[in-house]
Amino acid sequence: MDMYADNLYRFILKSVKDTDKAKDIVQDTYEKLWLKVSDVTSTNAKSYMFTTAYRTMIDQFRRDGKQERMEDSHLYLHSHNKSYSDLKEILNDAVSKLPEIQRSVIMLRDYEGYDYDAIGEITGLNESQVKVYIFRARKFLKNYIGSIEAVI
Repeated sequence: MDMYADNLYRFILKSVKDTDKAKDIVQDTYEKLWLKVSDVTSTNAKSYMFTTAYRTMIDQFRRDGKQERMEDSHLYLHSHNKSYSDLKEILNDAVSKLPEIQRSVIMLRDYEGYDYDAIGEITGLNESQVKVYIFRARKFLKNYIGSIEAVI
């Protein structure tokens, strides 16, 4: 539990942006793990927890009606020309503007270091879908952030 709790919490918090909801989702994940402890091997525990947390988070979004489709998003509204010195703030703002599925795969890949197969297992997508979502997310982030001169 201690090995993965922080990573799991950060992953969920980046998506839900609500500390209480993130804590609830992580707690639900550990509860589900506890109920299935006899079925989950120690080598699969991390993958099981991230998969369970991801699915619990998606269920929460569906209940809250907060899921946004990429086609419904107006990309031209998601850009800026301001100069900032806080790159982390800009990156967090850009990631928060991504649709849920893209935000999840980009975080699993770039923040948590999962490979495409593991991301596919966690999200229920095939490898090519994962690659497409990561490509689209990175393209959006590149367009949103713009040149490094605008950031610095």
